[in-house]
Amino acid sequence: MPAEKYSIIVIPEGHRRTRRFQVKRSWARFLAAALVVAVLTVGGLVYHCCRIHLDRAELQRLRAERRDYRQNLRLMAGQLQALQKEMVVLANNDTKVRLMANLAEPADKVPVGIGGPLDTDPAVELSGVQRQIDEIRHSIDLRRESLEELQGALNDQRSLFAAKPSIKPVKGWITSGFGLRNSPFGKGRKMHHGLDIAARTGTPVLAPADGVVKRVRTASDYGKMVVIDHGYGYQTLYGHNSKVFVKVGQRVKRGDRISAIGNTGRSTGPHLHYEVRLNGVPVNPRKFF
Repeated sequence: MPAEKYSIIVIPEGHRRTRRFQVKRSWARFLAAALVVAVLTVGGLVYHCCRIHLDRAELQRLRAERRDYRQNLRLMAGQLQALQKEMVVLANNDTKVRLMANLAEPADKVPVGIGGPLDTDPAVELSGVQRQIDEIRHSIDLRRESLEELQGALNDQRSLFAAKPSIKPVKGWITSGFGLRNSPFGKGRKMHHGLDIAARTGTPVLAPADGVVKRVRTASDYGKMVVIDHGYGYQTLYGHNSKVFVKVGQRVKRGDRISAIGNTGRSTGPHLHYEVRLNGVPVNPRKFF
């Protein structure tokens, strides 16, 4: 049969006298249960305090990260705004260059700069920065396409400039101009399709533009002659030469020596007969130097 009471003996240190307490069984169970509850409660409080401490540290860390995030986001937004302003300047310069190159303006409008303080909502801030990034990407694509078009146009203009006669082919004085004149051989007025430039025999004749030698031959009227095809419809002819230094198919650059002044063919003295033809039609060479 289980005991109805429990004895608790207390022996103080340094005393011979002991104390004895008796506790009923029901009270013993109650005290044991209370002790268990107390231990669990204290444990729960300790765990809760630890969690609060950890959560507070985590909250502080998250707040610090949020501050850094917002600071970096503002910095990036400022840099994007600066880039966007530069894109506006580039777009304006692009328009000016296109006008100088006689090209039409791009179909898309010039990007407009934006600014102002960021919103307090990080999601709104991020969407604003993303929008600026998309706008800059679009502007970069526009500038790339425009640059390619400009490059092509400028290359064409450079090729045209290189092909267009622009210097006097020989040092000398003009003895006969372009147009109707009295024939030096006494047969009335005739059309003179070029210029006669007098100089000493052997004076070098220079190519007035880049091109390819199309013809080298001796004719009864022009004597030793050279024809250069410069492209874009331009051709030049050089007559009455004493010597020719180029051959058919040879590429020449502006300023290259192609022949020497002479008195071959139908000529009254040493000179160069110089013609410029545009799409097969003789034009006044004076317009090209």
